[in-house]
Amino acid sequence: EITSLLSLCGGKFSGEQEIRVNSPFWILNIPSEEMARGLMKRTVCAKSIFELWGHGRSEGELYASLKNYPVDKMLPYLQSDSTYKVHIHTFNKTLTQAQKIKKIDALEFLPFKGKVNLKNPEHIFWILEDYGTNPNNVPEEPFHLYFGRWVHGQRELIESYSVKKRHFIGNTSMDACLSFIMANHGRVKPNDVVYDPFVGTGGLLISSAHFGAYVCGTDIDYNTIHGLGKASRKNQKWRGPDENIRANLRQYGLEKYYLDALVADSSRPIWRKGMLFDAILTDPPYGIREATRRTGSQKEAVKSVERSAENHVFVSSSYHLSDIFFDLLKFAAEHLVMGGRLVYWLPIYRPEYTEEIIPRHPCLKLISNCEQMLSSHTSRRLITMEKVKEFKDQDENSYLLDGQYMPYRGHNSFREKYFSGVTKRIAKEEKDNQK
Repeated sequence: EITSLLSLCGGKFSGEQEIRVNSPFWILNIPSEEMARGLMKRTVCAKSIFELWGHGRSEGELYASLKNYPVDKMLPYLQSDSTYKVHIHTFNKTLTQAQKIKKIDALEFLPFKGKVNLKNPEHIFWILEDYGTNPNNVPEEPFHLYFGRWVHGQRELIESYSVKKRHFIGNTSMDACLSFIMANHGRVKPNDVVYDPFVGTGGLLISSAHFGAYVCGTDIDYNTIHGLGKASRKNQKWRGPDENIRANLRQYGLEKYYLDALVADSSRPIWRKGMLFDAILTDPPYGIREATRRTGSQKEAVKSVERSAENHVFVSSSYHLSDIFFDLLKFAAEHLVMGGRLVYWLPIYRPEYTEEIIPRHPCLKLISNCEQMLSSHTSRRLITMEKVKEFKDQDENSYLLDGQYMPYRGHNSFREKYFSGVTKRIAKEEKDNQK
C-alpha cells in the first residue's frame, strides 16, 4: 500500500535503509510535508509519519545523528513561545516510567526553549525504539532508535466508514479497511473512473468515491442491484425501500461520484471497445457465501416449460473460478487505460499454492501479491496488476498458447476444499471434546 501511494503522491524508500519487511518503522524520502500529510490522509496501514531528525543502532549513534541535524531546521519548532512534549514508543518492549524519563532527560542537549505541555502541545516529538518482532526473545537494547517530529496520523477513516453503520449491506460486503487498501493499491485519484464487475452492495465504490473518483459497477444479481429481497442484517427480514448502492454513497456525501450500477453478466461483453477505466477493483465470488453464476441459454436448461421471447427468464449456469479470473484479466487488459490498475482477490487452497498459479496476461504486469489468511488451509491473495501494453485482438487468448500464462488450475473445487477443511476441524473439535 505504501509503495503504491509513494508512486502516486511522490517520494520513495530511503536508499540508506535496507527495507526490512518485518520492521514496524520505514524511512521514506518525501519532498515536502504537504505530500507526507497527503499520504497519511489515504493510508490505512501506517499509523503515523514523522520528520526524522536522527536515528542510529545505539543511543550514542542516535545522539550523534541528532547533533548533525541542521539547527535551522529545528528552530521553528523549539521557539520560546511554543509548547511541546516528548513521547516514547517502544515496539515489542515495555519501559517503566523511570526509564522513559531517563531517556527524555538524555535529550537535554537539544535546544528546546519552549514550555512543556503534556495535554495540548503545539509540537510533539517522538523517540521510537525497535526491539524486533519476536516477543519470546526481546533484546536488552533496541536494534534501532529514531527521533523525530510528529507530522500526521490518522485511523478515523476506517471507523467512519464501518460496515456496521452502513445503510445497505450484503452477505459479503467488503470490510472498510480492505476497501481503502484496495483503492490505494489501485492508485485511485480524483476524476478517475473506477469499475467493479462484481459490485454487490458497492463497498469498493465507496472507498474510490471518497478519493474523488467516479464509480460504476455491474452484478448478475437483480435483487442486489435494485435493493430488493431478503435483508442481510440481523433482525431485519426484507430490505427497505431505499436500500441500494446510491443510498450508500449518499450516506457519506458521495452521491455526485456515482455513475450507475447495471444488472449484467461479467462474462458477456456489454461495453464498447476501447479504454474506459482508470482502475478496476473487485472481489469476485468464490462459491462460499455467494454463488458463482453466469447467464446461460434455454438450450443449456431442461426444457420443462416452453417460454416465449416476451416472457424470457434467463438461465444461470455455473461459472468456474478459473474462467472468472481469466475473463477478468482479459477485460482489464482491454478496457483499462495504459498504467491503469486491476486489483482483485484470488482465493487460494494453501497446501497447493505456488506463485505459478497466479493468473497472468501479456498486457498486465504483476505489481504485488499479498496474503490474507482465512483459515489454516485457505487464504485469499490481494493481486495488483498494471496495464503495460496495448491490447490487440491477438492478445485475447494468447495466455493459452504461452506456457508462462498457465491457467489458475485446480481451484474450481475451492468450495469443496474449503468445506472439507471445515468438516475436518469440526470432527477434530468433537473428538477433542470427547477426551
